Amino acid sequence: MSSLRIKNLVAGYGAVQVLHDVSVDVGDGETVVLLGTNGNGKSTLIRSIIGMVRPTSGSIVLEIDGKSADLAKMKTEDIVDLGVGIVPEGRELFPKLTVEENLLMGAFRKSARPDIPRNLEYCYEAFPRLKERRNQLAGSMSGGEQQMLALARSLMSAPKFLLIDEPSVGLAPIIVNRMIEKIRELKEQFGLTVLMAEQNFTQAVKIADRGYVIVHGQIAHSGSAAELRDSDLIRRFYLGL
Repeated sequence: MSSLRIKNLVAGYGAVQVLHDVSVDVGDGETVVLLGTNGNGKSTLIRSIIGMVRPTSGSIVLEIDGKSADLAKMKTEDIVDLGVGIVPEGRELFPKLTVEENLLMGAFRKSARPDIPRNLEYCYEAFPRLKERRNQLAGSMSGGEQQMLALARSLMSAPKFLLIDEPSVGLAPIIVNRMIEKIRELKEQFGLTVLMAEQNFTQAVKIADRGYVIVHGQIAHSGSAAELRDSDLIRRFYLGL
């Protein structure tokens, strides 16, 4: 079981404040999407959760298997050790390592190491293309294949809570659709709780239980997927209506 509660979070870079009093809840087993156009704070929030940005104030409380921890006070490696996986924006693969070497790099979490053979096989079953290209250098693959590899690499750490930052960036629409469906499939298969930052509203709400709209570093709207589809804010910012 895993859940996340972010309360009154303020964060940024040096003197530049990006997030202003942000509060977000992600319940156990939910897929929650964080919607917003570029430059509104989505990635800063993800980086704050994973420990790459230190908040100025507020709390980020993760509960996993009955234990709670305030991630705002922890280092990235310790957050990952709790069972938090991340698919970063831009994939951040090791381009001169093979597909399989990249996957193995994702299994550095201590509790995941004994299950490397099993998790590797799960990843190859989920992404047969990666198995076909296990000895190919990651940097020579297409954008869609690299995104598959980034997602599979995160699964190698055996996470219970998964952060996904902008999975659609740089991908053709048909590939985006397949990737979103794969995220839904893996979430159900592995029993994950997911928080996904995404600017492609139409694709994101396909798999969302709930969502938040972030505008200029503040939560402007929240609701179920159905409520978001009916939102005037969504129509104005995403659908041009």
